[in-house]
Amino acid sequence: MRSVARWGCVVVAVPVVLVLAVVFLVVSTEEQPAVAAAGRTCSVGMAADGTVAGFGEESLAIAESIVSVGAARGLPPQAWQIAVQAGMAESGLRNLDYGDRDSLGIFQMRPSMGWGTPEQLQDVHYQINKFFDVLLEVPGWEDMRPGEAAQAVERSAFPERYHEFEVAAQQVLGTVQGIECGTLGSDAAAAVLSAATDQLGVPYAWGGGTLDGPGPGIEIDAGVVGFDCSALVRYAFHQGTRGAVTLPRTSREQYAATSGADLTGQELLPGDLLFYGTGPSTIHHVALYLGDGQMVEAPESGSTVRIAPARLDGDFYRATRVL
Repeated sequence: MRSVARWGCVVVAVPVVLVLAVVFLVVSTEEQPAVAAAGRTCSVGMAADGTVAGFGEESLAIAESIVSVGAARGLPPQAWQIAVQAGMAESGLRNLDYGDRDSLGIFQMRPSMGWGTPEQLQDVHYQINKFFDVLLEVPGWEDMRPGEAAQAVERSAFPERYHEFEVAAQQVLGTVQGIECGTLGSDAAAAVLSAATDQLGVPYAWGGGTLDGPGPGIEIDAGVVGFDCSALVRYAFHQGTRGAVTLPRTSREQYAATSGADLTGQELLPGDLLFYGTGPSTIHHVALYLGDGQMVEAPESGSTVRIAPARLDGDFYRATRVL
């Protein structure tokens, strides 16, 4: 059904490790290390030319409207990010009065396809509400990668392009929500690591884990409730940033979404992502750097979420920084 490469985490059946896991649970819940939170350079903020991630004043105003409309409708930050990514891909997050054939506006909606009148498709609030209306009709959109959900709404002939704006969307959304350097930096990184270390001793579960906590595994780990490696990282970022940063589901997707902040040759800071594989297409594991040469990870079937020495050799590939 799914291969190891699909989820990008190691899966090894070692029944004897279950005995050791009980011992580790007792030790780890009593001895959680303090997480350093100083000395971070945050990746979110406005450039000297007034842009954020290359998007200017009009784009920031539209993003602010997306947040306002989404919050008023009780939609989670994930929905806001989906809309921002769609707008970035379709129009550069601008309210265009032109487009391919009769496409108009932020999301390049077409009057001839029933999206609304030309006048409505120049109204920012109408467009945002219409986008959210259609998004809410997409089955399972909450469990999709944001770019995948954007494609489900837009039905573009170029579905992969929405993924390109994942990190940029998070930066723009952070800025319009008033999350600035020094806030979405050390404090958020500490909160992310706290969310991860709170799960110490929770079983590894292949395919398991949600944004809200441990979840049932599949295949070799059917019946086990816990996390695989990428689900633990995704959970920790989502919880630690209170929904401001929601990473994709798999380790390969997480690397693709954060590789613009590749840390090759730079000093690691707590909260950095550690990826394992021989290249982007072979990444099979991800962990969170804790500092002091330690990392937190969900390693393999039969084990539990644990703290371990950070492995920076062997199949270690790259580190990236989100916060």
